Amino acid sequence: MTFDTVLGLTIVLSLILGLVFLVYVIAILVPFLRHVPERPGDPDEFELHFIIPCLNEEVVIGDTLSYLRRHFPDCHAWVTDDESEDGTRDVVAAIEQFDPMVHLLPRTLPNARTGKGDALNFGYRAIDAQLPDDVDRNKVLICIVDADGRPAPNMLEISAGPDCFGNDYVGSVQVEVRMSNRADPQPLGPGRQWKNRFARTLVRLQDLEFRGPISAMQMARRYSRTVSIGGNGQLSRLSALDAVAARFGEPWHGALLEDFELGLHLILLGWRNAYTTASWVDQEALPELKPLIRQRVRWAQGGMQCIRYLPAIWRSRRVTNLGAWEITYFMLTPWLQVIGTIVYPLPLLVMTWNMVNYPEFFKSYLVSGGWALFVSYLILGVGEFAIWGPLYRRRSEPQLSRLHGIVLGVSYVGYMLMSYVVAWRAFGRLISRQSDWVKTKRNAERTSVPMHRIAGT
Repeated sequence: MTFDTVLGLTIVLSLILGLVFLVYVIAILVPFLRHVPERPGDPDEFELHFIIPCLNEEVVIGDTLSYLRRHFPDCHAWVTDDESEDGTRDVVAAIEQFDPMVHLLPRTLPNARTGKGDALNFGYRAIDAQLPDDVDRNKVLICIVDADGRPAPNMLEISAGPDCFGNDYVGSVQVEVRMSNRADPQPLGPGRQWKNRFARTLVRLQDLEFRGPISAMQMARRYSRTVSIGGNGQLSRLSALDAVAARFGEPWHGALLEDFELGLHLILLGWRNAYTTASWVDQEALPELKPLIRQRVRWAQGGMQCIRYLPAIWRSRRVTNLGAWEITYFMLTPWLQVIGTIVYPLPLLVMTWNMVNYPEFFKSYLVSGGWALFVSYLILGVGEFAIWGPLYRRRSEPQLSRLHGIVLGVSYVGYMLMSYVVAWRAFGRLISRQSDWVKTKRNAERTSVPMHRIAGT
């Protein structure tokens, strides 16, 4: 096969992949722009329990429990401690002594640190054991919150509404995720001006990502009935978790994306998952690139692991054809990014080579119609990402200037290049069968700033 043939194939394949993604972006933009906030319901109809998985969360867990008890006074908080080596257990135990709604669930080695899914199942069994036999399990909700999570005070009210658990077919609800430190002028602490400037942008881009394209994907998934649930701010009916446990052994399983896996199991059992932006959960964004890449590699590897569910999804009569295609596209995304790192750069490198070494030839190429290919690459490679900056400013953070929105959009293009590095690292870990992870430090551990100041609560 000649170089010209390879070049031609990469151009065609890159355009096909780019067009597929462009169609996908347009498909998720329409419901995003037409979105109407979800309606509230009666929170008194439901009993809410929080499960907070912890491993070395001494610096944040106390403030989180105080926040939950202040805004959700009638709700239980169950802390599953995964054999922490710091003072996490002491902090929770001290609160438990005078607050009957806080419960410490200690796990010990060798049964501890076997995965977040196991920690959540431990909490699920503890809640189940203390509930009376005659409780209406359709009305008991389990909410998973990170140790630094801040659910909006209206979360239960919105979740009880007709668009969420007010619909008996809904088994799980995911609230919008926001970054608690998105307005922090010094994410890395004082005295690091240039690093803080980069960190501020990185934090903002994570907020943009969750409230822009990720939120848009969730809104579009309502039509395909494939809304996914995340690891923070997910609420599930106890009866739905019971159904998953009865069919698959336990609610949460061993994939690195145990939350996404739970959502798939619910869909396969005929439950619907809902998504709302009328309520949200605040969590910390990562202000440094290395921990962020490590986090995203874990997510990508978890998505790659879940590809084993594709045959069951396509066989299931409970999943629509549109839903099966949407799930397939989502699961294939990391694999397509691996392919993209091969097919996207080659045409651009050849174009750059010709522009530098054969300027007259390149000029005639553009005049004779080559400009159309150049514009196509610009639209496919830049426009479909950059648009999220102005949209984020318009819909989520109107106090930002228009220029700031444009700058964020352009920055998001560079931010998305990280996904190709992530895809390759996840692929490498998958084929080498690596599944061990080093826990990411909380920002408060690096800056010694109390969590309540970071979250603004």
